[in-house]
Amino acid sequence: MKTRKSTRIVAFAAMVATLAVAACQPQAPSSAQQPAARPALTVSAVTPELLDWPLTLAAGGNVAAWQEAIIGPELSNYRITEVRANVGDRVRKGAVLARIDSDAVDSELAETRATVAEAAATLSEARANHERSKQLRDRGFYSPQQGIQSQTAAETALARLHAAQARLRSAELRRAKADVLAPDDGIISARTATVGSLTQPGQELFRLIRGGRLEWRAEVTAGELAHFRPGLPARLEAPGGAGVEGRVRAVAPSVDPQTRNGLVYVDLPSAAADILSAGMFVRGQFEFGRRPALSLPQSAVLLRDGFSYVFRIDPAAAGADHLATVRQVKVGSGRRNDDRIEISSGLAAGEMVVASGGAFLADGDTVRLVAAGKPQ
Repeated sequence: MKTRKSTRIVAFAAMVATLAVAACQPQAPSSAQQPAARPALTVSAVTPELLDWPLTLAAGGNVAAWQEAIIGPELSNYRITEVRANVGDRVRKGAVLARIDSDAVDSELAETRATVAEAAATLSEARANHERSKQLRDRGFYSPQQGIQSQTAAETALARLHAAQARLRSAELRRAKADVLAPDDGIISARTATVGSLTQPGQELFRLIRGGRLEWRAEVTAGELAHFRPGLPARLEAPGGAGVEGRVRAVAPSVDPQTRNGLVYVDLPSAAADILSAGMFVRGQFEFGRRPALSLPQSAVLLRDGFSYVFRIDPAAAGADHLATVRQVKVGSGRRNDDRIEISSGLAAGEMVVASGGAFLADGDTVRLVAAGKPQ
C-alpha cells in the first residue's frame, strides 16, 4: 500500500516538472501573428525601352588648318615700315598685311621710266634717219650700205626700247612687292613681322589659314579605319560644351607604324573657327547608321566591382500593400545616348527594375513601389 502511494507521488512530480519546462520554452507565433517585412526603400519601377539609336564610334584628334599659307617678303634687305595685320584678324585676298620701305624701289622705278623715255626718243630719231636715208638712196645720194646702217640703227633703238620697257615692268613689280599682300581670304594664325626689322630671303612674316577653314584629324585604329568613307557625318564636342558638325573629307591610306592608328580628315564649317582653334585636341564621334537598342535610364544601372547590375522587381512578390522583393541581376551594357544606356544582355524587354537608388539595396531586399513621378 505504501509502495503504490510513493509511485503516484513520483509520477505527479514528473508531470509537474514537464509542464514547468514546457512553460519556460518560447512558442512560435502563428502566421497571423508574424510581423510584416519592413521595406528597405521606397522606389519606382521602370521597364527597358526599345529605341532606334545611332550606331556611333568615338575618337579623338587634333584640330588643324585645312591649308596654311606662309607669307614672306619678296624683297630682301628692306626695312618694314608698317604692319597692318595681327593674329586672329580675318583678311580678304589682296589685303595689305605689311609695307616695306619703298624709297629705293621708287627711285629705281623713276630711273627706269626715264630710261624708257630716252629709248623711245632714240627710236624715234633712228626711224626718222632711216626714212631720210631711204629717200636719199632712191635719189642716188646714199649707198646701199648706208641704208643698211640706218635700218640697223633703227632696229637697235627698238630693241633698246623693249629692254627698257622690260626693266620698267620689273621695277613696277618690285614696287608692288613693297606691299605684303594676303594671297587668299583667311585668318592670320601667326605673325613675326615687326616694324623696323630688315627683310630676309625665306623669312616668314605671317601664317594664314586659307579660307578660315579648319579640319579635325581624328585618330582611329587600323581595324576601324576600313569602316570610314567620305561624306560620313561626325560630331565634335568643343571644350565649352558646344557641338560642331562635320563630314569626313578623306581617309588616310596608311597608318602610323608606331601607334598603329590612322587619320580620318573631317571638314568643319567656317563657323567652327569661332569655337575651335588649330592645335586643339577634341573628342567626337562618327555616326555609321542606326540600330535598335534596349535601353534603361543610367540611374537604374549600378556599377559594382567593374560590372553592371540592375535590381529586378519580382512581380510575384508584390501585393496589395505595394511591397515587392528585388533581385540583383548582372547585365551587359553597350552604347550610351544622353541619359540612357543600352542593355545588351541579362534583362528581357518586359521586366521591371528599380529606377534609381540601387546603391542602397541588396539582393533580396523588400521595397515599396510607387508610381513613377510620385515623391518617394
